[in-house]
Amino acid sequence: MKPINRRQFVRAGAAVAAAAAVPSRAFGQAPTVLAPKTVRPLVVCSANGHQYRNGGAETCVEKAFAMIASGRDVLDAVIAGVTLNEQDPLDMTVGFGALPNADGVLQLDASCMHGPLKRAGGVSALEGVKTPSLVARAVADRTDHHLLTGAGAQAFARRLGFEILPDLNTEASRKAWFEWKRQTDPLHYLDPEDREVAVRKVSLAILRRLGVEPEHAYGTINCNGLGPKGEVCGVTTTAGLAWKIPGRVGDSPILGAGLYVDNAAGAAGSTGRGEANLYNLSSFLVVELMRQGLHPKDAGLAVLKRIKANTIEKRLLNSRGLPNFGLNFYILNAKGEHAGVGMYPSRYAVCTENGAETRPVEALCEGRAED
Repeated sequence: MKPINRRQFVRAGAAVAAAAAVPSRAFGQAPTVLAPKTVRPLVVCSANGHQYRNGGAETCVEKAFAMIASGRDVLDAVIAGVTLNEQDPLDMTVGFGALPNADGVLQLDASCMHGPLKRAGGVSALEGVKTPSLVARAVADRTDHHLLTGAGAQAFARRLGFEILPDLNTEASRKAWFEWKRQTDPLHYLDPEDREVAVRKVSLAILRRLGVEPEHAYGTINCNGLGPKGEVCGVTTTAGLAWKIPGRVGDSPILGAGLYVDNAAGAAGSTGRGEANLYNLSSFLVVELMRQGLHPKDAGLAVLKRIKANTIEKRLLNSRGLPNFGLNFYILNAKGEHAGVGMYPSRYAVCTENGAETRPVEALCEGRAED
């Protein structure tokens, strides 16, 4: 290498300094350097996520949070949480021992979304599998599809080694179905509108005797998680509307309705009347409003107002002219802000580094759906 003299060295140094002083746009776009993103782990869930333990020491939100805090995949964590409910026969809204359809058969729905990986999967009308959330995860990870249904979903689960039971009913769920059937069968020849009112009264009375709140007639658990690196994931799983028409699929397995996740914006999931949620594609809308800068609470309440405005059929309104059904959203954004909102007052579950608790939702309407 040819040595340089002092004059050449000074010139070279001046050239470097001059280049450093020229704005980067003169040479094209400078590379973007992203600082590591860190947030506090968070789990937000429907209230039954901090109620049942399936015989263990932890509830859904406690298990999910502990896994996230230990560095586990966020979707693995929230699914591990909801499977406690799916396998616990005391939770009669999801999974094993839940309230069946009008034929006495349990048909389960679930969906999940992985924000960082941009993956999603769902199953609907799945029979014989206690944990539809795990089958939904398998759809996301092992197929090029987002939703499998009915016999096809069951065959898929069987091929992957999931246990297929001939009947997911327990003595309690079967007894509840038989009571419902006994009281509603004589009503089959009523005027359709009269029958709908009569069947609803019977259904709600049986739910109350079982200790199931009327707003939980539609079942479901939704659980959303935020990891320390900003990973957003969610899962929704349900047995659907108690004593539904066989084959009825609600909002839970439908992306954008029962669940929606975008890693840059946040996650939203729901419980309550699935038909109202489907009509408005509500979870997607909540997340889009957060993308535009709204706080989770404000985004959720804005969507509930739209649902209320779109509820115009007389049979869906109470004597006050308000929606005659419950509908809740469980929401978190990528910054770690969260909210539970509902058409009417109820509660939701949260778990942070300070522990798990249930909190009141922000309600759009006062009182109860039922007069």
